[in-house]
Amino acid sequence: MGRRRTWLQSLRLKAINFYPPFVGAGIRVTEMRPAEGSIRVRMKLHWWNRNYFGTHYGGSLYSMCDPFFVLILAQRLGRDYIVWDKAAEVRFVRPGKGTVEAHFRITGDQVEELRQQAESADKVEPTFVAEVLDDQGELVAQVEKRLYIRKKSASGSPS
Repeated sequence: MGRRRTWLQSLRLKAINFYPPFVGAGIRVTEMRPAEGSIRVRMKLHWWNRNYFGTHYGGSLYSMCDPFFVLILAQRLGRDYIVWDKAAEVRFVRPGKGTVEAHFRITGDQVEELRQQAESADKVEPTFVAEVLDDQGELVAQVEKRLYIRKKSASGSPS
């Protein structure tokens, strides 16, 4: 982690933290390196993102995991590919108290495998899992995301 952020990475990091759904839930992106396949997100427990029981609201736990696998793959695959969310499932394991964090990683090998699959198939629907952990490293929730990836047609528009 000894690499310094570029000014563009710093600008993106600051800008995404002003995205209204993230502001409202208290979600902060702490590391934004989609070109390297890594994004890290953190959410502190506040009075405005607690549920009736005083723990993290489940919708906020999902929101902190929603866009990041798509952002990484859209960046890594480039403009010749369509990348969308297809489905999601959240499994709540234990109540989220205090600060929670999720780290989204997609390796270069995974990206190349998806690129090859999209070249030879009409569509690819990979599944990725993000783990939401508390300050003690205990699992709070798992968010499974199924994506839709397809190579754009030669004209540049979806077929």
